[in-house]
Amino acid sequence: MAKPLLEFTDRGIYCAQGKFYIDPWKPVDDAVITHAHADHAYVGHKNYLAHHLSKEVLYYRLGEINLRTIEYGETVTKNGVQISMYPAGHVIGSAQIRVEYKGVVWVVSGDYKTDDDGISTPFEPVKCHHFISECTFGMPVYSWKPQSEIFTDVNNWWRGNVENGVATVIVGYSLGKAQRILQNLDLDIGKVYTHGVIENTNEALRRNGVMLNPTERITSESSKEEVRKGIIIAPPSSVGTPWMRKFGPYSFGYCSGWMAIRGAKRRRAADRGFIMSDHADWNGLVSAIDATGCECVYLTHGYTASFTRYLNEIGFNAREVHTLYGGEEEDSTITEGEEVKEENELSKEEKVSPIGGDLEGAAP
Repeated sequence: MAKPLLEFTDRGIYCAQGKFYIDPWKPVDDAVITHAHADHAYVGHKNYLAHHLSKEVLYYRLGEINLRTIEYGETVTKNGVQISMYPAGHVIGSAQIRVEYKGVVWVVSGDYKTDDDGISTPFEPVKCHHFISECTFGMPVYSWKPQSEIFTDVNNWWRGNVENGVATVIVGYSLGKAQRILQNLDLDIGKVYTHGVIENTNEALRRNGVMLNPTERITSESSKEEVRKGIIIAPPSSVGTPWMRKFGPYSFGYCSGWMAIRGAKRRRAADRGFIMSDHADWNGLVSAIDATGCECVYLTHGYTASFTRYLNEIGFNAREVHTLYGGEEEDSTITEGEEVKEENELSKEEKVSPIGGDLEGAAP
C-alpha cells in the first residue's frame, strides 16, 4: 500500500516526499503556515512559508523569522511536491494549503469559515482527494445569523449606550474578530478606541497594506471621558481587569460562537453576547466538505467524534485525528450531551507573549 502524501505526526502534519510540515507545533526545518494564530504558527522553525497578508503579523508575533510569502493561487515546488494556497476566509491572510504529487491532491484547510466577513478574502472550495478539516462548531446547534443582522444589533447597542451615557466595550480576539468588528461598525456613532494588543495587530496589518477603518490606541494620555463617548475594542484577556474597570460605568459585549450556548454570556459576566465566530458553523462545515469532492475527510479539532460519525452516516469517508490545534480563538467546548465545559478564559493566543511584546497589556 502506498504511503499517504500527508501524515499526522507528533510534530504536525508532515509531507515526507516534500520534506515539510504544515502548521507544526514543534520546531522543524520547513514549515508551511495556514495563518498567524498561535496554535498554527509557532516560533522555532528554520524556514516559514505563508500567505503574503500574514507577513507582518507573523513578524510581530514570532520575531525576525526566515519567512517566504506567496499569493493565493501561486505555486511553490519542494522536492517535486506542488504547494499552493487558497483563501480560507478565517482571518486576514488565512489560507488552505493545497499539496499535489503525481496527481494526488490533499488540502489542509487550517481554520475556515464559509461566510464573507467583509475583511478576509472569502473562502474558496478546492477540489481534492483528501481534505483535512476542523470542526470547532460541528454540532447542529451552531448556526450563524447573517452578518448584517449581527452588526445591526451591535451598532444599536452601541448607540443606545451613548444615549444613556454608558461606555461601550466590545471583546474580540486581536487577529480576526477585532478587525471584523472594526470594519462593520457604524462610525457615525463615534470613534473607535483600541487596547494595545488590538492596535499592535492592526498596525501590523496596515504595514502589510490592509486598509482598516481608523482607530485610536488607548494610552496613559487618553481622555477617559472622550474614550467613553466611543467604542472600545478589547481582547478577552482584558475582561475583569483594572484596565477595563477604569472606563466604568460601561456595557460589556462579548463576541463568540459560544454565545449560541445558554449560559455562555453569564459565565463571561457580559451584558451582551453576540454570536459571531471566525469558524464555519454546522452548515458551513458540511457544505465546504461536500464542495471539495474529496474521497476522504480527516477531522482535526472540535467535535471530532460526533461529527465523524455524522459524516460517515451520510456517505462520507470520515476519520478522526488528534492534533494540538483549536486553542487560539474559542475558549470553550460543548460535550455531546450539550453541557458547557469550562476552560481557561485566556486563549492560547494571549497566553504566549510574542517577540512583538505588549500582548497582555496596554498603558492605563
